[in-house]
Amino acid sequence: MPFDSVFWVANGVGLVAFALVGASKAVREGFDPFGVAVVGLVTAFGGGTTRDVLVSRLPLSLQSLSNVGFGLAGVALAVVLSTLVDEPDRHPYTVFADAVGLGAFATTGALVAADVGVSPFGVVTIATVNAVGGGALADVLLDRPPFVLIRDVYASCAVFGGCTYVALAAATGASGLAAGGCAAVTVGARVVAVRRGWQLPTVRERLA
Repeated sequence: MPFDSVFWVANGVGLVAFALVGASKAVREGFDPFGVAVVGLVTAFGGGTTRDVLVSRLPLSLQSLSNVGFGLAGVALAVVLSTLVDEPDRHPYTVFADAVGLGAFATTGALVAADVGVSPFGVVTIATVNAVGGGALADVLLDRPPFVLIRDVYASCAVFGGCTYVALAAATGASGLAAGGCAAVTVGARVVAVRRGWQLPTVRERLA
């Protein structure tokens, strides 16, 4: 698949998935409809906007209404889910959507970074920022510490995915294959971490 097709598919999936996750958190916290939409859209667009600023280009969220549409679709799904379950942010569908969004945005970040010609380290860094940036900003809006900075095996999954992209791109020269590997490794690592309850130890625990 050409670069544009891979990017747009991953971008659309990531926007819907992360808007669903962010809006579900806001619903559980008791936000009003506007607040739910804001948190959902910040979760969806925060990482990609940071990515675009890092590579010196106009944020994609400001270029096309279709991107906003994907985000609003995710918000609507969260509202529907909240009418069916008491804790929509903890529902297995939402947890899986979060893993899918993480993989999708790690992939779009890696693709954009590789396209502008940054170093391998830059590819991994931008892939990770793209994947976790929106969730971190949403946690700030929800008045809680970004969970990616505490214990959860989350950002590490995006790092693994970014490294996979770099390795496959260097070995094969095929961005499509590298993108698929990045997405698969990121999603797979996150799903396994959730299922097994993996958490990173804190510094205080290591020093105790």
